[in-house]
Amino acid sequence: MLIDQFTGPGFGTAVQGFGMMMSLVVAIGAQNAFLLRQAILRSHVRALVVICWLSDVALVSAGVAGLGAVVTHAPTAMTVIRIVGAAVLLGYAAMAVRRMIIGEHLEIGDTGVRRSLASAVGTCLAPTWLNPHVYLDTVLIIGGVANSHGDERWWFAAGSMAASLAWFAALGFGAGLLRPVLRTARAWRILDSIIALIMIGTAIRLLLA
Repeated sequence: MLIDQFTGPGFGTAVQGFGMMMSLVVAIGAQNAFLLRQAILRSHVRALVVICWLSDVALVSAGVAGLGAVVTHAPTAMTVIRIVGAAVLLGYAAMAVRRMIIGEHLEIGDTGVRRSLASAVGTCLAPTWLNPHVYLDTVLIIGGVANSHGDERWWFAAGSMAASLAWFAALGFGAGLLRPVLRTARAWRILDSIIALIMIGTAIRLLLA
């Protein structure tokens, strides 16, 4: 019966995948910080939420399909990814610091300053695909645990993908609640300083990993 399919062992494995992925994806990072900022501006939110989710889907699928084992045996590739990723994150941190210093005031209303779709997508993809921690979380950890479930590994992957979608949707579409708070240049300075610290901290962790 259909009900049995949603209460059987496979469903339990999916719930485990959901819980593990949620514990990983909610960690504050450059990707989440950027999505939060764009969501507050109501700028290309749907596209960015979809891109973040599809990226996780692709990485989790790769991990479950066995790429995790391959990556662990390519230390040189991971070193290059760490260095490039750190450089990109430091570049974005510098941009946030510049906005903070000059007091760039981004309007929150419908006529506010926004990135083009191409710029927003590019900025979103960089901390997603050039961040080794993303590969560690999705390809290695999620992929490794999923494969430990044998024939139910794709149930685990499905639960992980559902958690990713739930988080990015909540972050993207729920951040609008902060709009009334962020209506001054001072508020944006604080937000940009937090974003800069997050990106610098992430870059340092990558270089020291």
